[in-house]
Amino acid sequence: MPRNAFYAQSGGVTAVINASAAGVIETARKHDDKIGKVYAGRNGIIGALTEDLIDTSQESPAAIAALRHTPSGAFGSCRYKLKGFDKNQAEYDRLIEVFKAHDIGYFFYNGGGDSADTCLKISQLGEKLGYPIQAIHVPKTVDNDLPITDTCPGFGSVAKYVAVSIREAGFDVASMAKTSTKVFIMEVMGRHAGWIAAAGGLAAEKEGDAPHIILFPEIKFDEAAFLARVDESVKKYGYCAVVASEGLHNAEGQFMSEAGTKDAFGHAQLGGLAPLLAQLVKDRLKYKYHWAVADYLQRAARHIASRTDVEQAYAVGKGAVELAVAGKSGVMATIVREAAEPYRWSVGEAPLTQVANVEKKMPPEFISADGFHITDACRAYLSPLIQGEDYPPYRNGLPQYVQLRNVAVPKKLKTAFEVK
Repeated sequence: MPRNAFYAQSGGVTAVINASAAGVIETARKHDDKIGKVYAGRNGIIGALTEDLIDTSQESPAAIAALRHTPSGAFGSCRYKLKGFDKNQAEYDRLIEVFKAHDIGYFFYNGGGDSADTCLKISQLGEKLGYPIQAIHVPKTVDNDLPITDTCPGFGSVAKYVAVSIREAGFDVASMAKTSTKVFIMEVMGRHAGWIAAAGGLAAEKEGDAPHIILFPEIKFDEAAFLARVDESVKKYGYCAVVASEGLHNAEGQFMSEAGTKDAFGHAQLGGLAPLLAQLVKDRLKYKYHWAVADYLQRAARHIASRTDVEQAYAVGKGAVELAVAGKSGVMATIVREAAEPYRWSVGEAPLTQVANVEKKMPPEFISADGFHITDACRAYLSPLIQGEDYPPYRNGLPQYVQLRNVAVPKKLKTAFEVK
């Protein structure tokens, strides 16, 4: 008899994570000889622990298809990391209890590195606690820092947004620079890996184009060199546009913008780098400035998503189900770059033991010798990922996104579980 599947979204959401959800659900419906219903966890793995499940079979084919052009997480996400078996077996006993109650034999977890770790632990339930389940990781992260996969779904659309935004802002600043603002700083996401900041470099196609400076987490901040480059750019081009990664480190290796708090994964809360840099420019160089923090806007901007990214996000969701019905477990669906020009890719797989808690940073050959821009090799890698447009439907001048009914699955367990 077909067994049911559990699907959930984890970590920061993206403009295309719902396309992966559509890929999972639509493909599972085509394999009804092996997969029964797809239950989504409300707010990620927390939905499994608290038996708060959503019956996706209650959604029409049209509603599920509309997920492909809808941003954010349709079922709710979370930042929650399962502890090890030896530290909190109660969590795993609870998961087995919920999975048994709802006959769940497939587990699809859509997230980044910490989510890969959770998925790996779920794949080990059979070996460690005697409950067989096939667990497949569906990659997602705007940071593009998962190993083995050529790129991470969610990144291409953020990259496109950042490149477009710094190009447009550059035109704005250039037009006002004679008598007004001379320095513009845009802060983007990227805790330890500078992929998003690097994407801004795609906007600079010729000498003098914005951005003139990119600040990477991989390169320790040199205040004197930064100020000198800002001053040089203003004198040479009339203005200076900067893309700065929130994860920029000082000479001691500390985050320059750390707020002193941590999220549920134990990561330092970052933000506020752009105004810090802007104040430095004002104090030392006396130039008028403006700054912006892309923040949620960069990862929510479905209206300007990369078509390549949308297609890849759907493909890894579809591929995850196909891996499961083929009997695989403990693996992640990956994007494989088969050719650079023209760009060709396919879906592959990677063992979660090589993915979980591994972070892929910018390789040195992708950063210019002076540490302030990208190389031609980086441009060749990034450029295909932002190609194509995939506009959502519009009505009354605004994009139309689907909001699912998210019908709850009736609870079968008498005991509740408190998530701490």
